[in-house]
Amino acid sequence: MKIATWNINSIRKRVGNLADWLKRANPDVVVLQEIKCQEPQFPRLEIESAGYKCEVIGQKTFNGVALLSRVPPIEVTARALPGDDTDEQSRYVEAKFATSAGPLRVAGIYLPNGNPANTEKFPYKLGFMRRLRERAALLLGEEELLVMGGDYNVCPTDRDVYDPAGWADDALCRPESRSAFRAMLNLGMTDAYRTLHPSEHAYSFWDYQAGAWNKDNGLRIDHWLLSPQATDRLRACGIDKAERGRAEPSDHVPVWCELDAELLKA
Repeated sequence: MKIATWNINSIRKRVGNLADWLKRANPDVVVLQEIKCQEPQFPRLEIESAGYKCEVIGQKTFNGVALLSRVPPIEVTARALPGDDTDEQSRYVEAKFATSAGPLRVAGIYLPNGNPANTEKFPYKLGFMRRLRERAALLLGEEELLVMGGDYNVCPTDRDVYDPAGWADDALCRPESRSAFRAMLNLGMTDAYRTLHPSEHAYSFWDYQAGAWNKDNGLRIDHWLLSPQATDRLRACGIDKAERGRAEPSDHVPVWCELDAELLKA
C-alpha cells in the first residue's frame, strides 16, 4: 500500500501535474496541502476520473487540504485539528481505512509556516504543533496503524536545510519548532524517510526565488510520521524529486511511503 503527501500549491493550477503523477506513481491514498480553493472549485471530476475518491476541506485563496483514496474511507474522523474551536484555517484532515493489517488512520497536515517569527504567527505555529502532539498521543493509544503526513514546515535537523546558518532564525528551523517536532517523535513515532535513509541528502521543497531549484537550495519539510504498528510494516519511503523539474511545478514534491498491507473496501 502506497501513501503519499504533496503540497500542491494551488490545485486548480496544477491539476494536470497531479493527474499525470497519479497515473505514474499509482498511490492508494494521497493527502494534499495548499489546495487554495473551496470545495465547489475543487477539480473533483479530473481526480475522480483518475480513480480517486475525494474528501476536501477547502478555504478561499489560502490553505486547504484534501484526501484522495482508491476506496472510500470507513469514516472521516476529523476535518479540523481538535483543541481550538476558534481556529478557522483549513489545515487538517483525518480518516480511517480498512486494510489487510487492520484499521489504518491517515492524517493530512498543513502545519503553519510561522514566519515572521517575531509576530503572532509563530505562537500560532507552536500552538498548532502542541495540539498535533496531543492528537497523536490520543491516536497512538488506539494501538493501530497510524500515519501522519504533510507539509510540517519544519526542518528537523541542519542536514535538512541547504544553509543551516542562514536559516537558523527562520521559523522552520528555530529551536522551538524542532523541539516540538522531536516531541512528536518522543511519543514513539518514526520519521519514515530518515529511518530508511539516515544520512541521505534529500529535500522536498525548493523556493521559486533565486534559482533555488537549479542550485539545489532546498529544504526537507514534508514528512511522514508513523506509529510503531505502522513502522513495523514500513517497506519503503521516497521523494519524487523529478516533479519539481516539470512545467509549472509546485515548489514542493510528493513524499511517499509503502506499508506491507493492502487497502480494502470498507
